[in-house]
Amino acid sequence: MRSYIRFLIVQGECRPALLHAIPSVQRYRLSALPRHVDPATIEKIIAACPTVRPVEVRDKAIILLLARLGLRAGDVRDMRLDDIDWRGGYIRVKGKTRRPDRLPLPQDVGDAILAYLAAARPKAVDDHLFLRVQAPFRPFSSSAEIAGIVARTHDRGGIEGVPTGSHIFRHSLATNLLRAGAGLESVGTILRHSSPETTAIYAKVDLPMLMKIAQPWPGDLPC
Repeated sequence: MRSYIRFLIVQGECRPALLHAIPSVQRYRLSALPRHVDPATIEKIIAACPTVRPVEVRDKAIILLLARLGLRAGDVRDMRLDDIDWRGGYIRVKGKTRRPDRLPLPQDVGDAILAYLAAARPKAVDDHLFLRVQAPFRPFSSSAEIAGIVARTHDRGGIEGVPTGSHIFRHSLATNLLRAGAGLESVGTILRHSSPETTAIYAKVDLPMLMKIAQPWPGDLPC
């Protein structure tokens, strides 16, 4: 209605002050539910990653970083070779704040990255961990390229009904951790949230916890 009134104002059909008679729709911060998939589907996506060609070896390492550590696409894009401490068994991630955080390196993620470095990564002077497979061997220019890798993996595995964006892994990791019994503080630490309010959105998908505090429906009792 506001859009229609605005159109009439532009056309000169009504007075501009009429627009103030219709209030705008209130939008609440973090009101939407985060979309997620169950652990079985996550494993199916990982299993859909072949490792025959160099590009496939690279893509599997990226998918595992997203799925196991809940990294953002930008975290993967900006990762450098020296961000991995093989001896210490951890990986360094800078994230949005550019403050480096250390995350443990799971065995299957480390194996996938090592396979990429040993047999699939082009020989280049650039120190980014992941490079394009065609010359000139440059790093990804945007997070959209990571999302494209996720979409191609879905297509190869015939996986339908799952969002193709890379952030689905982050939402799924947080949701599945909560449903497995982890606390919000632990989830916030794993996802490297700077504010507890950001992690609190995942409380809405913790159905077992919500069922414990939900009050029974009063039925037809009078108000």
